[in-house]
Amino acid sequence: MYLMILVLNKTEMLDTILEKLYQIGITGATIYDSHGMGRTICDKVTLFGGWRNMFTDCRTGNKTIMSVVDDEEMVDKALSVIEEVIGDLEMAGQGIFFTIPLHQVKGLI
Repeated sequence: MYLMILVLNKTEMLDTILEKLYQIGITGATIYDSHGMGRTICDKVTLFGGWRNMFTDCRTGNKTIMSVVDDEEMVDKALSVIEEVIGDLEMAGQGIFFTIPLHQVKGLI
């Protein structure tokens, strides 16, 4: 099993992504409101001064989606539908996707 995590910058695409994940068999996820280091620096522009120029996209926040999936095949399907919706994650500003192997999971039905 894997913990699949997507930090989604295009928050307006959240519902579409959740719908697509559901269609491929991912029926549960936890969604958090989140923001990154760049947002914090943008908020503290007087503290960090010239650093603000390093962060050109001071978005209001992100959505972080976490889901436990059974296997690498499901991870690959999920990544495929996510990129179908938001575009190639190798492009700047799309978001971040990663997985963590899980050794013990309890509580999933």
